[in-house]
Amino acid sequence: MPTEQPVQRAGRMPRFERRVLLGSLLVATPPLLASLALAWIPMGEPLRWTCVAVAVAAALLLARWQYHRVVFPLYTLSGLLEALRQGDYSLRGVHGGVLGDAIYDINALAERLQRERLEFEESSYLLGKTLAALDSAVFVFDEGQRLRLLNPAAQRLLDAERHRLFGLSAAELGLAPLLDGPAARLLRHVFPGRSGRFEIRHAALRSGGRGGRLLVINDVGRVLREEERAAWQRLLRVLGHEVNNSLAPIQSMAGTLATLVARDPLPEDWREDFRGGLELIGHRAEALGRFLSSYSKLARLPPPQPQEVELSALLAKLAKLEQRMAVTVEAGEPLTVAADPDQLEQALINLVRNAVEASLPDGGVRLRWCRDGECAVIEVEDDGPGPPPSDNLFVPFFTTKPGGSGIGLALARQIAEAHEGGVALVARDDARGALARLWLPNRVAPGEQG
Repeated sequence: MPTEQPVQRAGRMPRFERRVLLGSLLVATPPLLASLALAWIPMGEPLRWTCVAVAVAAALLLARWQYHRVVFPLYTLSGLLEALRQGDYSLRGVHGGVLGDAIYDINALAERLQRERLEFEESSYLLGKTLAALDSAVFVFDEGQRLRLLNPAAQRLLDAERHRLFGLSAAELGLAPLLDGPAARLLRHVFPGRSGRFEIRHAALRSGGRGGRLLVINDVGRVLREEERAAWQRLLRVLGHEVNNSLAPIQSMAGTLATLVARDPLPEDWREDFRGGLELIGHRAEALGRFLSSYSKLARLPPPQPQEVELSALLAKLAKLEQRMAVTVEAGEPLTVAADPDQLEQALINLVRNAVEASLPDGGVRLRWCRDGECAVIEVEDDGPGPPPSDNLFVPFFTTKPGGSGIGLALARQIAEAHEGGVALVARDDARGALARLWLPNRVAPGEQG
């Protein structure tokens, strides 16, 4: 492999040209010497013709020698170029010959082409593996809208063998209407292999100076169904746990009371036992009723009715509602948001209640607000033990507190997201405790602008 290119000295003729010039001078030397001999040396006629014949033979031999010196390196150069044209990048020439500079450049070109082809093959292999692993159906059409490439997901979507699909037009495949619509859209469609709700995306391609089209089809219905099924499984798991927690003691107490009634004669304290058992049943039934009421409240949250809400007044009101400890409201700049005041207050009440319960009996809770770009941010900071290490904090009915309903954080997030905002609960960076952040778009309610 060549590692160093020959350096040509400034003002000096290249090696190949020098050798061609020297060979040409050698070819011309015998005739020149014969001419000088005939002109200056007296000789007889036989000797004269002998000198001419020797000069001609020497000139022919030198011409043939010069021909090989010039043509054979060019043959080598031509062979290397032909190998490159045929895609064979393994051949190399010895760059120390008469065409050293050219051979060196061709060797370097062959190495570069070989490296680029290897990179292209690796990229093509990776692209093929990636397309094969995609759940999205990918179609590539040429400028005549004839199919040139598809992945296994596309083959399954059309429910046909691959070799029968290549070369068919988009119209023959039933995909032409998808290429004529908007570049991105959602629609319901029936394909030979599947039907449902799909996301359609298409774009123009260009390869080798020719146009083409890329079509990508995603089955969003299947993803939504999987998410919905997972959500139902989580919800039913929590509901089942809570209902079982209430029904188990009710069932146990009902059995105990039935056994007590069957005794003859009744014990003297049967009235107290009956009263205590009925109170327990009533208490658990009431708790179960509250739980189901919370679920109904979460499921039937109405759309927000935005109004102008001044955050300093709202947070001062929230601080006064809490009677278990003093909640500190930190001063901030005047800030008004467009929100449903009742829903926003309910969301913040849940966040403040969680913070107070985590901070009792010796901690503290602080409320503050600020402007963050195009959002208004409300923060509830507490001195409690910090949020539990769980990814289910905002899952409805999930709770880590004894007697908790698991509805507060879920309701707060649902209200914030209905206002195009959000809620986060993280551990504090500066000290022990948790920080709840609720953010809303920082804009004035429609019709309220001056």
